[in-house]
Amino acid sequence: MSGGVDSSVAAWLLQQAGYEVTGVFLCMGGAASGLEGSRGCCSHQDAADARRVADKLGIDLHVLNAAADFEAIIRDFADQYARGRTPNPCIHCNAWVKFARLIALADSLGAGWVASGHHARIAAIDARAAVARGRAAGKDQSYVLFSLAKDHLTRMRLPVGELADKSEVRRIARSLDLPVHDKPDSQDICFAADGNYAELLARYAPQALRPGDIIDSTGRVLGRHEGYARFTIGQRRGLGVAAGEPMYVTHIDPDSATVTIGPREQVMAARLTASGANWHADVNGQFDATVQIRYNHAAAAARVRITGEDTFEVQFVHPLAAITPGQAAVVYDGPILLGGGWID
Repeated sequence: MSGGVDSSVAAWLLQQAGYEVTGVFLCMGGAASGLEGSRGCCSHQDAADARRVADKLGIDLHVLNAAADFEAIIRDFADQYARGRTPNPCIHCNAWVKFARLIALADSLGAGWVASGHHARIAAIDARAAVARGRAAGKDQSYVLFSLAKDHLTRMRLPVGELADKSEVRRIARSLDLPVHDKPDSQDICFAADGNYAELLARYAPQALRPGDIIDSTGRVLGRHEGYARFTIGQRRGLGVAAGEPMYVTHIDPDSATVTIGPREQVMAARLTASGANWHADVNGQFDATVQIRYNHAAAAARVRITGEDTFEVQFVHPLAAITPGQAAVVYDGPILLGGGWID
């Protein structure tokens, strides 16, 4: 229970389904980063909201300090940027911290299941548990669950994922007079205030803020930048150069601190390779699927080929823009999440 509306309604839905519910509030982001203005999942307001909802629903609430666990998330985030990649820390947080800590606490309490307010579902496919896309259009969060341990899926419950519309979540919260019924959804990275992570990088990976050249594909210098970590593949705005046509970031070289830009055709690609794969389903050889390359992108038709124990490659039917190292390539069979890995 994060103190938000989704997890609050999830707790009530589980009660209605006949479960004996215990709430858990994980204190993570702000305490771990120590950064001015960081929000995290452990602001005083969030903690107070979680407590008020638990009291309203008549359930116990455990508070777990996960700041030490969360430190690894922040260090990985900074390291990825130092390597010229664009990370997605929420995926690691779900696997390394949230569900790992929930499962451990459930075991200590003798609880059979763990649940969250994610907009995704748990489905049964060929007698196995699988993550499926949430029913609410435009709100699906299954992408950030691909790295969960396969053996954890049988113990998961994701009740709000069964609701057909996010407005239904708020309608339920209002009908119950929950104090968070109109609380805004969380946005951006929880440990970077207002999406500004320069202060964090200055502390953990100052080399990522080294100035350098902005060049084109021929090596011609077009301008200067104030830190290659301020850019991501496919970025168009804020480049600080005038080229007579729209230009996009096509490559980031951390060794030379150069950022390469080019016209849109240079940021299009039809193939990617991925490593650090985690599969929920038994996969081998090659197969057709849809593959999602960012949290807010639509999945695209592709051919997936398993190339190693934890590696695979994807050949898309049509080229995509901004296939970005450090982001996740998550593989689906229809609405069912098969697994995924990290784009090389």
